[in-house]
Amino acid sequence: MCLAVPGKILSIEGEDPLLRSGKVSFGGTLKNVFLAYVPEARVGDYVLVHVGFAISVLVPEEADRIFRYLAEIEEGDFLQGEEAS
Repeated sequence: MCLAVPGKILSIEGEDPLLRSGKVSFGGTLKNVFLAYVPEARVGDYVLVHVGFAISVLVPEEADRIFRYLAEIEEGDFLQGEEAS
């Protein structure tokens, strides 16, 4: 199973919409991400990234919600009230 992860765009390079890329922070880890699928993305935006490509721009509230879910998964809280099998 593949998972798309949210990150924050710190900088953008390139004028050609098909070749634009950005430096994206994933909790302090920086990666270069292709932005061809999200031409509307700007520095400071949160994007959902899958295999090195930003696939959608997120509103900050949606990004925060995803970060909370990921933290719950990491801590095991997503099984709260359920028996793990």
